[in-house]
Amino acid sequence: MPIQVIEPRRLYVQIADQIQALIAGGEFPLGSRLPAERELAKRFGVSRPSLREALIALEVQGYVDVRPGSGIVVRTPNSAALDGSGDEGSLEVLRARILIEGEIAAEAAKDMKLKDVATLEGILLTMEGEEVEQSVRLAGDRQFHRYIAAKLGNKVLLRLVMGLFDQRDTPLARQFATHFDNAKTWTSVAAEHHKIVAAMTTRDPGEARKAMRDHLRKAHNRWAQDLDRDAKAGLSVSQRRVSTDGDGLAPVG
Repeated sequence: MPIQVIEPRRLYVQIADQIQALIAGGEFPLGSRLPAERELAKRFGVSRPSLREALIALEVQGYVDVRPGSGIVVRTPNSAALDGSGDEGSLEVLRARILIEGEIAAEAAKDMKLKDVATLEGILLTMEGEEVEQSVRLAGDRQFHRYIAAKLGNKVLLRLVMGLFDQRDTPLARQFATHFDNAKTWTSVAAEHHKIVAAMTTRDPGEARKAMRDHLRKAHNRWAQDLDRDAKAGLSVSQRRVSTDGDGLAPVG
């Protein structure tokens, strides 16, 4: 079965569907390793982040197993495998957040008061420290972004922002987090959050927009790093490096 060039519509779902068909047709036998990410992206005619979303969606569904040091291995999905094909792409969601939350931060900065700064700094304090539990950090992250969005007093925008934020609780997004979130990620996130607060303290819309966009772009890029790179290095999930040089605009964020 020849590989077909993907057309730009729900790319990661189309790629995943083609890989499933290739597995079923024997192109990629059970137990074999898929070609390197760079090679697959070239053969499909898509970007590597789009391919990465497809591979992680297939992992959620049980079609492949990402094994550090061994690459991406074809496996037989079990009946209990989660179907992530209906999820919006995790990287796509982050690209939307870059645009929307950047503008919200710019508007919110215009009316930033000392009590708002104190509240945001207090939220960040609850997230920091080696002993802080993951659930507390995640809740604080959500509260931080919600507080800024709520400053505009627009329920439609608030619902939109939180709806996008909560997409990180989908099976697909959780699998991204398994591969790419770690202690270094949260250290980076803390620094980025403090830069947002510092920018908003000046009431400068341009600086606030830039700080928020930079944070979410870096979140995107952390999730857009290579699966292959860490597999080749034989690193465990907990050892994986944080990168800001992805192919796109990668969550915690």
